[in-house]
Amino acid sequence: MSRRVLGCLGQCSSRVFAIETDPKVDPVYFSLIKNPPTDAEMPAFQEIFGREKSYSFQVCVEDRIQRALLHDDLRHQLISGFGGDVKVFEMSSFRPNAQNSLVKGFFVNGVCGTPETDQTLSKLLQSNRLAVCTYVPGDAVGRWCQEPLRPAKDGAAAAAGRYGVVPVPSPDHHPSALDIINSSVFYNFIEAHNVMAECAHVITEAKHVLQRVDQTLPMRTTDRFPVIVIEGLDATGKTTLTESLKQSLGGVLLRSPPPCLSPWRACFDAKPALFRRAFYALGNYVTAAHISAESARAPVIVDRYWHSTAAYGIGTSVSGKVGNLPPRGSEVYRWPGDLLRPDLVLLLTVSPEERLRRIRGRGGEKTREEVELEANQLFRSK
Repeated sequence: MSRRVLGCLGQCSSRVFAIETDPKVDPVYFSLIKNPPTDAEMPAFQEIFGREKSYSFQVCVEDRIQRALLHDDLRHQLISGFGGDVKVFEMSSFRPNAQNSLVKGFFVNGVCGTPETDQTLSKLLQSNRLAVCTYVPGDAVGRWCQEPLRPAKDGAAAAAGRYGVVPVPSPDHHPSALDIINSSVFYNFIEAHNVMAECAHVITEAKHVLQRVDQTLPMRTTDRFPVIVIEGLDATGKTTLTESLKQSLGGVLLRSPPPCLSPWRACFDAKPALFRRAFYALGNYVTAAHISAESARAPVIVDRYWHSTAAYGIGTSVSGKVGNLPPRGSEVYRWPGDLLRPDLVLLLTVSPEERLRRIRGRGGEKTREEVELEANQLFRSK
């Protein structure tokens, strides 16, 4: 086991762990101590740790590009390698109220010891970029312990220590909110541009996106006509209204993401969230440059803008209930300081039944998040 992973494990005593077992309820939170008390049982953990074998896998990589790729690949390895009967839950560890302290991973529940699952575990243990742990009964009834694992000489898993698992209260805010700024939502051009540049060595299309973005910017700062943004979920009437406004105001209609980035949209829709969010963030800056140019001669109507980008980013990154979203006034809702501001924003709404009827009548390809919107009422609410 590498020093990096050992370091990650060594810091576990100062971190809180969260297992997302059900989006309708709070995660199960716990921390680790060297010598757990023995005077009380923890029945809440019985269902989690007591079903066959349980393992956690956390990505311990400093490079954010590699971290995003590994996390995405790990999910597929766990689902395919451990079979259809296991339960794979989102898991994270974090330092309470510490921005960017979130370490993501997965908790696998109900693993049966078979040659196939043993082979999968052995393969994952060989990685020097994962912290792998198992959960075993403690010395007292109802107590549980976490054992960090390392590969033994025979290829099997060997315990590298033992920590007591103890419940902790829910934090003030859902831990996924710690990882939004310049990860799920970008608040300046440089941060989004840096992600796209860093991933260019693994995603060829990123080079083309950067070339197009760099050709479009910078914006012109001149006196301008009003800029009106129309926002809303798919099939709420944005197209109808924007076309009507264009005609009635004699204006220019723009759409975000801009058509010039369309050739690479499907590519980034299929990539991990970090790359997808950076792509859409850069699309906002390209749209802003177009707004700046067009508003010098006429009113501009924009079909979606930063609001949609932020809403999708926050809605997908914050798991669980609507109440897990950052509270009103949180800095995650602030407008990027270097992005052109519209003069008026209209948010369109329509009943869920009517929206679904319109979507079904459209046909055509949908993005991953549009499919999620259609199927998941909780995601729509967020």
